[in-house]
Amino acid sequence: MTDSKINSLPIGVFDSGIGGLTVVREILRRLPHESFIYLGDTARVPYGTKSSQTVIRYSQSNSRFLISKGIKLLVVACNTASAVALPSLRWDFEIPIIGVIEPGARKAVRITKTGKVGVIGTSSTIKSNAYKKAVENIASEIKIYSKACPLFVPLAEEGWIDGKIAELTGNKYLEPLKESGIDVLILGCTHYPLLKSTIQKVIGDEVVLVDSAEETALEIERTLKENGISNESSSSYKSEFYLTDVSETFISIAGRFLGERIERVEQVDI
Repeated sequence: MTDSKINSLPIGVFDSGIGGLTVVREILRRLPHESFIYLGDTARVPYGTKSSQTVIRYSQSNSRFLISKGIKLLVVACNTASAVALPSLRWDFEIPIIGVIEPGARKAVRITKTGKVGVIGTSSTIKSNAYKKAVENIASEIKIYSKACPLFVPLAEEGWIDGKIAELTGNKYLEPLKESGIDVLILGCTHYPLLKSTIQKVIGDEVVLVDSAEETALEIERTLKENGISNESSSSYKSEFYLTDVSETFISIAGRFLGERIERVEQVDI
């Protein structure tokens, strides 16, 4: 396979559901010439309630499916899978693999001035302490304040991303973090970028939000360049969407996450 052939191969992205489309949105924004294949394991969502062994098994089957499609880089756009399965995937597969936790953690460490960093995510992500561990691996002196915000996920999926309900929910969740004196807040769930304006309004402008989707896209860009596999030509662009279960509402919800309408989705059994 020639280098130019490798460069034109797509990026593979998987998530337990549709939240990973916020990562795809940032890939499209930063890397418009890159093709991608998205797999949402919607038949087995949520991953957060499953055992580590099960999440690893699901992640391996997702990865094998995408690698069989001929991808040049794999993105684990799921916080639970990133927290649990990344070491196993990097051991099993030879292509570059990027998760959503490490990029956000690195950015938070880089920009905090007070040494106090907040993390919000789903209950399973917060219980895993994945962001806490990632931050402490870089800078053990930084203090982490974590808060599970489970209702942010249905709000994002319903499109209730601003207004009174979103703000009241945000105030309820974020009040303890406001009182802690954090100056950086990691959005530790791929649904949360949709609520970014409401979260910023509630937490205050003095707190910098770290969007894991944005940071992951930057990490993808760096990794492609370091490996010499960036695609500079738009002539080979393609996008493919696969789900393990397709619901009637997927197209409309996915459009909100991606920022554009998805015309075709294929259901697959992996």
